[in-house]
Amino acid sequence: MRISVVIVCWNAAATIADALDSFFSQSHPEKELIVVDGASSDETMAVVARYACDQLTVISEPDRGLYDAMNKGLGAYRGDAVGFLNADDRFHHPGALSIVAQALETADACYGDLDYVDRAREGRIVRRWRATPWRKGAFRRGWMPAHPTFYCRRAVADAVGGFDLRYRVAADYDFMLRALELHDVAAARVPGVLVDMDIGGRSSASLTARLRHNLEALDSRRRWLRSGVVDYALFAKPLSKAGQFVGAASGAQARG
Repeated sequence: MRISVVIVCWNAAATIADALDSFFSQSHPEKELIVVDGASSDETMAVVARYACDQLTVISEPDRGLYDAMNKGLGAYRGDAVGFLNADDRFHHPGALSIVAQALETADACYGDLDYVDRAREGRIVRRWRATPWRKGAFRRGWMPAHPTFYCRRAVADAVGGFDLRYRVAADYDFMLRALELHDVAAARVPGVLVDMDIGGRSSASLTARLRHNLEALDSRRRWLRSGVVDYALFAKPLSKAGQFVGAASGAQARG
């Protein structure tokens, strides 16, 4: 099974080499990488050019933002399944895509665990996202998978259609909600951490960003799940993340 990974970037010269290294170190042989760059003005494209090979496709042009660029990735990949890796994140270990490919032999989508790390503190883990099993209706209860660990077969991605550009920070949430809740999809939780994610992402960089993400997620549930003006998930979703910080604090360690 050919697994496609899309990296969207803009002025990411300081971090993208680590993301690229983590992809090319993957033991799974049937893989491809799509880098979608928003016409960076720094050395991002010079870094990417050092990795030129048959497994790498590069698109570099102005775009209308993060999710527009991600849609370009969906339009360009050639694999049997697709997922996204942020330009400042890394695969947790070289076997991550092999685990994904194995899961997708029998499932339509899969997801796993994620660690939030502080690059400035030598990769210290500051938050642990531990996935729980998927059940139909789980988004109503505040559930969601970590998007950088989410992979789906081409048929699922085609059925969903792409990222909704009306959302500025929660189009990935909306994409996964539509994939799992609106279609007859078999989703598998895979064991172990798949991705190390840098802290300070787009949807969690500030209190304002977190609030906007929750409100946009609510709008998605109202559109697709007929949720009310206020629903249970609006409170359960952010509260469910408190334990991720507690777990990190009780077992914090530096990654070597």
